Amino acid sequence: MDFQGSTTVITGAGRGIGEALAREFHRRGATVVLADLSGAQDVATSIGGDRVVGIDADVSTEAGNIALIDAARAAVGPIDLFFANAGVGSGTSLADTDESVWDTAFDVNVHAHRWAAKHLMPEWLERGSGYFCSTASAAGLLAQIGSGPYTMTKRAAVAFAEWLAITYGDAGIKVSCLCPQGVNTAMLHAGDDFESGANVVKLAGDVLEPADVATQVADTIEAETFFVLPHPEVASYMQAKAADPDRWLGGMRKLQRRALGS
Repeated sequence: MDFQGSTTVITGAGRGIGEALAREFHRRGATVVLADLSGAQDVATSIGGDRVVGIDADVSTEAGNIALIDAARAAVGPIDLFFANAGVGSGTSLADTDESVWDTAFDVNVHAHRWAAKHLMPEWLERGSGYFCSTASAAGLLAQIGSGPYTMTKRAAVAFAEWLAITYGDAGIKVSCLCPQGVNTAMLHAGDDFESGANVVKLAGDVLEPADVATQVADTIEAETFFVLPHPEVASYMQAKAADPDRWLGGMRKLQRRALGS
């Protein structure tokens, strides 16, 4: 894919990885639509120029995704690339996580991807091209110590991206999935009930800057390959997990004891 002259939509673009993606895609020549609950219009203003639009959007509902897609099309025309980046990190154990937290995690981390793809796909299939990207997590390939909702929803996000690539790849639809470990964002430093999970991430490896992740994402999209793994060790962990699941699970329990003291 060539960003020059393309139109892109990025959710969760009011800060963090989403903001960095918007800046990098714009730098490479794309028209970018930034969407978030808040902050997207401020970031769009700071980027400046006539190839950037900020939209307030809530992607936790199907109606919110439809409204975003309609608004983006009205602003910039047909969408070439949609990046489902918005996400939430929350929840801990089965006993301590309220049902509403589970619902929100699935709505934002999984269903938002499905709803967006559902309403983009007819146009993309008709013209024989389109690019869907999503932010999952290394937790979606491995597991997130300390958070059941994050582990389950990010695993589902990876599965959905894989399914899209399999189902629609022969029809001209491209798919990429971002699976980082620690990135220096507000989620990593939130200090809420996701704190224990975030602390494990900090302990597990390097914490990267969003701009560095965005560069790798853009390079991967231009190459039209599936996984974006900013932490290369994640690929090794995946191989170890596949080769000896019981040993991998034992290692994860050891990391849990080290990180959480239990």
